[in-house]
Amino acid sequence: MLDFSNILSEHGQTILYFFTIPFFAAVIFAEMLFSYFGNKQLYKGKDVAMNVFLALINFGLDLVMKAFAMFVMFFFFTHRVFDFEFNIWYFIACFVVTDFAYFVHHYVDHHSRFFWAVHITHHNSEYFNITTGFRSPVLQPLYRYLFFAPLAFMGFNPWHIMVMYSLGQIYGALVHTQTVKKMGFLEYFMVTPSHHRVHHACNIKYLDRNMGMVFILWDKIFGTFEPEDPKTPVKYGIYPKMPDNGPVTTIFYEWRKIWKDMKQPNLKLADRINYLFNSPGWRHDGTGKTVRNFQKEYWAKKRNAIKKKVA
Repeated sequence: MLDFSNILSEHGQTILYFFTIPFFAAVIFAEMLFSYFGNKQLYKGKDVAMNVFLALINFGLDLVMKAFAMFVMFFFFTHRVFDFEFNIWYFIACFVVTDFAYFVHHYVDHHSRFFWAVHITHHNSEYFNITTGFRSPVLQPLYRYLFFAPLAFMGFNPWHIMVMYSLGQIYGALVHTQTVKKMGFLEYFMVTPSHHRVHHACNIKYLDRNMGMVFILWDKIFGTFEPEDPKTPVKYGIYPKMPDNGPVTTIFYEWRKIWKDMKQPNLKLADRINYLFNSPGWRHDGTGKTVRNFQKEYWAKKRNAIKKKVA
């Protein structure tokens, strides 16, 4: 029998992952069958292999970093501001604030080139299926805990934070699917497959939208929400495309581009730092375009087209 007290301990993440392996294996197999017999072409062998490869590297690095990450989080927990009673409301609050911390983390991933260089591996596949949910940003364990440390400082136990994060990840993996269209009233407050398809799109309209993992409310509050539009079919992947799909290119694609930009001659130190941490697309000579620039042009064209129609 599954001991709930153990789930909330230092072994919680391991227990959750262990018990969900057969579940995900069954769900992925079912989606593969649906794709094959329905001729949906949702899966490609090489892409699935890459997803598994990236997940294993991420998991290995996570194990290596775990002791240090928890040391940092417990340092903040030792100096916590509040002492909470461990009751049902505490655990609900822990789940909600952990999901918000992930939203902040994910937002930074998309708006700072350093973090985007890590996160891009989750987006550079042109396929979208449940195994895409395991296509991990392999270097993320090096710094992910820093986004959850403030919760420990508030008074949430680090082991509880990581268990709640793992629960969110389990849900988050399931929304990587094209087989579920809409989910009724859940569309209003939960991240659904429809919302997450938008997040993985490379269409200009959809870029940097729907950052939440469990609750879509954060996106609606902070202005990053975009519903899936039947008139704008989702195109998956990144633009421009990578030159190849090898493991080295997949992991280091954006890092190579950053290095090329930073080693340009006669650059100011501030410009080199901007190439590392500013928004993807930023250029020191003003010729670059960020997502914000592209979307500003996109919506301006839409407004002009509407005006012409009315006229």
